[in-house]
Amino acid sequence: MRDRLRLAVPNKGRLVEPTLQLLHASGLVFEEHDRSLVARVANQPLDILFVRTADVVEFVADGVADAGITGADILAEAGRDLPVIARLGYGRCRLAAAVPSDGPARAVEDLAGKRVATSHPGIARRFFAERAIPVEVIPLSGAVEVAPRLGVADAIVDLVSTGSTLQMNGLRAIGDVLASEAILVAGPAALAERPHELDGIVLMLGSVIAARDRKYLMMNAPVARLEELEGLLPGLESPSVIPLAHEGMIAIHAVVGADELWGLLPRLKAAGASGILVLPIEKILP
Repeated sequence: MRDRLRLAVPNKGRLVEPTLQLLHASGLVFEEHDRSLVARVANQPLDILFVRTADVVEFVADGVADAGITGADILAEAGRDLPVIARLGYGRCRLAAAVPSDGPARAVEDLAGKRVATSHPGIARRFFAERAIPVEVIPLSGAVEVAPRLGVADAIVDLVSTGSTLQMNGLRAIGDVLASEAILVAGPAALAERPHELDGIVLMLGSVIAARDRKYLMMNAPVARLEELEGLLPGLESPSVIPLAHEGMIAIHAVVGADELWGLLPRLKAAGASGILVLPIEKILP
């Protein structure tokens, strides 16, 4: 067994920047360079391997890396049975079937007997086979969205985030094939031999992810309004209540969802809260 754990991450593509941000935010100290294949983490027995996105799954499956960060769509396309030990909450998109906007197809069943171009042929074949829809899957490595316009295919199966690329190419989605996001996968051998080290990675990455949609809320209030204010505060647990120097006044600290602040702050103000502070949170450990 190696002294240092190996984590494979993508070196190109849409997952690179958010992955590096997550690793640094979790407290790992390392330097990455465009030409570097390995980054040695200074404060943990961990090496980060920068590889092609499509190769992350193979590196983990073959035991070259103990764990890896990749997309759920890439794992599904590879057909490897690797344990997903964490869902990372970024890189969200969906694999969707799409057709020309002026075409008659309204559902995936309408593609029976048609040609479908995709860069995910394995997923597409399984999807249509499971639904007994006979199609001809045409594998393409890029520019999938232009296939119908060029006459290469009648429809496509491609990754969609906002849908703007489909619209720009005169396409519309008619059905979702697979939901995808960034995931952390582990090799079976590493799970058996190094479970505590992998648990540590999951804990630290998860603490950053949990904090991203939370804010730390601080306010002063009359003690007589505590029950009312506490009823307004959704959070992880009961808020912390601290007596202040002025008699009858308290400080209330709570963790709340970032998306709740817009409607919450005016209600807190109306209920007697003052000196309200909203602060970012780096990590949350359960």
